[in-house]
Amino acid sequence: MSQSATSPNAPQGVGVVVIAYNDAELVGAAVRSALAQGPAVSEVVAVDDCSSDGTAAVLDQLATTEPRLRVVRRTENSGGCGTPRNDGIAAATAPYVMFLDSDDVLPDGAVPALLAAAEEHGTEVTVGRAVRRELPAGRDVRWQPGLYREAAVYASPEDEPQLLHDTLCVNKLYRRDFLMGRQLRFPDGKFTYEDFVFTARVYAEAPRVAVVPELVYVWHVRRAAAQVSISLARTDVANWRARIAAHNEAVEAFTAAGRKELAAACRTKFVDYDLCLYLRELRVRDAAYRADWWRLTRDHLAGFHPAELAAAAAPARWLARVVLAADEPRDLDRLSQLAADPARLVPPYAGADAGPVWADDLTEVVLDGLDGLPAERLPVTVDATLLAGRRGVLKLRVHELYGRLGAAGEPTGADVEFVPRDGGESALTVTAPLRPTDGGWSGQVSVPLAGLAAAGGRGTQIWDLRIRLHSAAGPGGRIAPRAQASGLRRTAVPGSRYGVLLVQPYRTSSGSLAVRLAPGVQGAFGVVGGKLRRLARTARSKRR
Repeated sequence: MSQSATSPNAPQGVGVVVIAYNDAELVGAAVRSALAQGPAVSEVVAVDDCSSDGTAAVLDQLATTEPRLRVVRRTENSGGCGTPRNDGIAAATAPYVMFLDSDDVLPDGAVPALLAAAEEHGTEVTVGRAVRRELPAGRDVRWQPGLYREAAVYASPEDEPQLLHDTLCVNKLYRRDFLMGRQLRFPDGKFTYEDFVFTARVYAEAPRVAVVPELVYVWHVRRAAAQVSISLARTDVANWRARIAAHNEAVEAFTAAGRKELAAACRTKFVDYDLCLYLRELRVRDAAYRADWWRLTRDHLAGFHPAELAAAAAPARWLARVVLAADEPRDLDRLSQLAADPARLVPPYAGADAGPVWADDLTEVVLDGLDGLPAERLPVTVDATLLAGRRGVLKLRVHELYGRLGAAGEPTGADVEFVPRDGGESALTVTAPLRPTDGGWSGQVSVPLAGLAAAGGRGTQIWDLRIRLHSAAGPGGRIAPRAQASGLRRTAVPGSRYGVLLVQPYRTSSGSLAVRLAPGVQGAFGVVGGKLRRLARTARSKRR
């Protein structure tokens, strides 16, 4: 292992590079979370990208009491995240560096865990688990959970191409002499998804990689913020265009380095993840967005080798083939639901005799591999209607899927879990017995809505539904039921516990059924008032 090019008096350990622009309210918490890592962090380099608010003053004040903090000030704004990170790499002197955004935090023990693994295994790159924390609720969603279930060491990313699914730069520890010696930098200037390109450039150099299962990064998601992050700003088709451009740069990095297998894996990852992420939302975009998105996507996918598409998981590869086969947007509701997680393949089911296909007029899109999917990964569709009353009634209809459910043992019942949107375990499970009907099975079950509201505590609550079918063959995978329009009515339910309980079943962006409960008169007024405020904001934005 080569030695870091630092002087004998240079800090040892990790230099955390914090980048900030107009984030005076949050940057202090980010810097303090890095300093709180203890002696593993020998320096924090905070790069202020020419902020116009009080960010610089916050950093200067922290630096007066913390000798490990150094502030780098840019004299003009770079327009992106890559340039200030490059400045941080250049300014750091510690043997290792990692990156932290000003609106995120490092959890306790993150840097010691990464540093210990890097030194034990002599790795150039060490990666750990990250979560997306939805604020203000505080619900954590694991980022790429399959990669971080257990510790591992890879001689090269080619030994585990799934590493390419994690395009973040912030949950990784890098040997600084590796970055400097290979001249590995982020794209400069206003470049969206710069971490896609940087991660590809790093992995194209075939570093030794260690994986730790510990939580090392908390990525804060503020959907209600005045300026949302790049990953959430998907309402403009320019965001998709920028994502494709970044993906092309990533593929080119692997190709230029002679890493053909990683270039192919990068394209397959695009189908498995990026395509599905945007297809989930396509049905709610306007006609101009849809047309532009469809054209951009078809042009991009046309450059993929058939083997790269075939290597994608079912049903992601089916989605790609529909886009390639159709000249213009079509079947957007079906596509969005198949792209959801968990996936649903909704009727009609074409080509049953000759084999499953997407549609009678699109028979070239074959749903290959459906027969080989395990029961827990079948894209089963369950229609659900929640009728509110003193005791709610949930009606279910399970659609047979080309005979797969019946072949595995006919479903006899469905366990329905009500899971809090802000995280935690299910608070209620009810079981609906199922009976055969034309094309599937149906059933219904009572739902104690007042008891569910009591389990959720005070204030407005949102509950997601998850269904698990069971049969003689055993339980299947978790299914998100599809909301039916006939049950999407707000109802005020009288009751002795709250006086009134406002029940609002609704359809999520992916078409799933969820329910909003507002206990008490105050809660009911809060929901109505919130809707009025959203309508007012929409009206104001249209006037602008």
